[in-house]
Amino acid sequence: MLGCNSGITDNKNVSDLESLQLKTSFVDLYENTLDLSVYKEGKVIISYWATWCRPCIEEMPSLKRAEEILEDYGYTFLLVSDETISKISKFKNERNFDFNFLKSNKSFETLGVYFMPTTYIFDENGKIIETILGAIEWDSEEMITKLKTL
Repeated sequence: MLGCNSGITDNKNVSDLESLQLKTSFVDLYENTLDLSVYKEGKVIISYWATWCRPCIEEMPSLKRAEEILEDYGYTFLLVSDETISKISKFKNERNFDFNFLKSNKSFETLGVYFMPTTYIFDENGKIIETILGAIEWDSEEMITKLKTL
């Protein structure tokens, strides 16, 4: 589990975000299906994580601070797990994290995600502009500056 193949094809007529939507469906914690096209006008950060993943959990506070700092820069942060909705909800309530938590209806392996956390940053056109494997300090000055200029 040291590498990642996004499994997202490079089709000139379909953005990476649209391609991802075609590969799986996402539901929120109330089992409502989420259409990723609602985020078409802004930048999207999708972080694949798991309730058992220590690095995922350790990066969440800095991820939340980055989300707040970048509020006016058109970013949407989505945290996606392939675990059950009940497990994700329990985690959210016990840890008191306020994120846009989603469940993927396909396993991470099916999507080509083999490393936790794996984060994709999509631009306004739905193209992947950055892939990050592993936990980082999202609210570091260097990262915030980078995200502001992407």
